Amino acid sequence: MNKLPIEKRKMMFACIAEGNSLRATSRLCDVAFNTVLKFFGDLGRAVEAYQDEKLQGLSCERIQLDELHSFVGARQRATTAETRANKWGDTWVWIAMDADTKLVPCWHVGKREFSDANGFVQDLASRLNSRPQITTDGHNGYLSAIEAAFGDEVDYAMLIKQYSQQSEQAQGRYAPAHCTGAKRTPITGEPDMAHVSTSYIERLNLSLRMRNRRFTRLTNGFSKKQENHALSLAIQFMHYNFCRIHTSLRVTPAMEAGVTDHVWELEEVIALMDEKTIKETV
Repeated sequence: MNKLPIEKRKMMFACIAEGNSLRATSRLCDVAFNTVLKFFGDLGRAVEAYQDEKLQGLSCERIQLDELHSFVGARQRATTAETRANKWGDTWVWIAMDADTKLVPCWHVGKREFSDANGFVQDLASRLNSRPQITTDGHNGYLSAIEAAFGDEVDYAMLIKQYSQQSEQAQGRYAPAHCTGAKRTPITGEPDMAHVSTSYIERLNLSLRMRNRRFTRLTNGFSKKQENHALSLAIQFMHYNFCRIHTSLRVTPAMEAGVTDHVWELEEVIALMDEKTIKETV
């Protein structure tokens, strides 16, 4: 992989970060598919390790949590016992976002179950050095998970959205129910109710669907392996946190959060692959 010119590797990274599939990246960059696949895996593991190490000791004051639905291999109704053993089926991405700096400090790929909620929130708590205010939707898994991870050292509220019933014509189609209102419910501590919102994290979910081919609905671009699904997210969030200037902040989220002091160039991210290779061979 190191024999490829840096410009070619930058082009592949840019294509993946802008939401192209691996095969589209192969065609656009005029590179063999297996080369792109290896580059994708090496880059994903390198940036995953880097963010896990560097996104620590954060002073996040207002955090929004949400889950984003996707699937690996096939939709849940089309899986078998054998394919489910290979982690096929409905897959949820749990995402945390700092509402002030727009940083994504952590995420988790798994199911929408308590064990996943607990692991995700424990990971978030381990990265903070301050008492945060947390807002989630009405998913019950958050209640026990946040209590276990933070105890009383958190100001926590739920934003529970209310939906109208679907008409008979809409049932069975991909058509979400109409939101008729939202109820803000304090759970722990003294959350500032004016900041009980999930707007930023929901907008991030939209950006993720637009910029990652694996989340595009009604296509065959979905992930075939959960490992690759997770690696694509690591690359996406590395580009979002460190390389892409946020429109309203005028800097990257990592700069706003004090994690770095400059906008990362693509070659800086690619260099993490070589550093990781050197560490593994020493």
